[in-house]
Amino acid sequence: MTHTTSYATPTTWVRNCRLLTVAFFLCLPSGQALAFKILEPAERTVLQSGQTVTATIDLGNDPGVVQVRYYWYGELDDTLVQEEQTTSSGSIVAPAVLVSTALNDTPFGGPLKVPRDAIGTMRLLAVGDISRGRLGGRSTFDEILLTVEPKAELTAIEFETEKPWRLGRDRQDAGYGQVDTLGKILELPTVGLFSDGMTRSLRSPLTGTSYQSSNEKVIKVHQREGLLQVIGNGRTTITATNRGKQATLEVEVAVNEEPNEPPIADAGPNRTVKSGAKVELSGLKSKDPEGEALYYTWSQVRGSKVPLLDVNMPKASFVAPQLSEKRLYRFKLRVTDKKGADSLPAYVDVIVEP
Repeated sequence: MTHTTSYATPTTWVRNCRLLTVAFFLCLPSGQALAFKILEPAERTVLQSGQTVTATIDLGNDPGVVQVRYYWYGELDDTLVQEEQTTSSGSIVAPAVLVSTALNDTPFGGPLKVPRDAIGTMRLLAVGDISRGRLGGRSTFDEILLTVEPKAELTAIEFETEKPWRLGRDRQDAGYGQVDTLGKILELPTVGLFSDGMTRSLRSPLTGTSYQSSNEKVIKVHQREGLLQVIGNGRTTITATNRGKQATLEVEVAVNEEPNEPPIADAGPNRTVKSGAKVELSGLKSKDPEGEALYYTWSQVRGSKVPLLDVNMPKASFVAPQLSEKRLYRFKLRVTDKKGADSLPAYVDVIVEP
């Protein structure tokens, strides 16, 4: 029998290499990432309050990472964690719950404790510090959503406010939300008492709380946001329900009766920008039905913290950070009219690309 050895032509060899390269990337394990990425805990994992998990990071395209800092914050938190820094008084602002380097076990990860008072949807933010030698440094980040459930049972719901809750004062001079008035939006400080002795905030609907008003001509419930809005004078009962428990709060409203429609916030369209670009957020399309001037409040609710300028102006701005992979930044806008009526929040997403 004659054996014949065949040799691939240069063209065939190049084509086969390309096919192998494609196959390699298609066959990468699901946990292996090309971008800086949190591998563990996995997105949408259900964790327990106070539980310790092992954080694992994939450096991806950022081999220059020298350390990774981990932070927890709530899904609806307006104020994101700050970079670790020392204030004039010597105190640390928002220290990371874990700071890890290549020497840690696991490298750039390790034991990560879920906050004991956490409940509902939480964000885990990992910030990788990248060394650039004499050129200084920069950072990269990844964040994921996780659900936190206390192992302890909810024993009671409380409202951290006066009882009954009295809103407004007759003949008051409302000015840009400084007093209670028709159309004003309020957050009800709702907390849960648990069998492990912890008190946890239940204000957000993402913790499982729902609200009901016995008279929506006095207080209207915006269920999705977990917000209450003053509609008229009178009395109502607010009922909060969570995990089979209920609590009620009597509310008395006595505000100026001058008709006033709440304004509508518009944070502008979502967009994609390049690293280093100056990004302008515009709320100019926000409007008030009576045509009154508006007071603006911008805040950041997703992404690693950026210095946001002019947060009380119609237009806010920031400089898009230098990144290796595209990342999402989300900003929230609330507007208030001169009489004190508030809008529901409006959001805008900015994708930053390298």
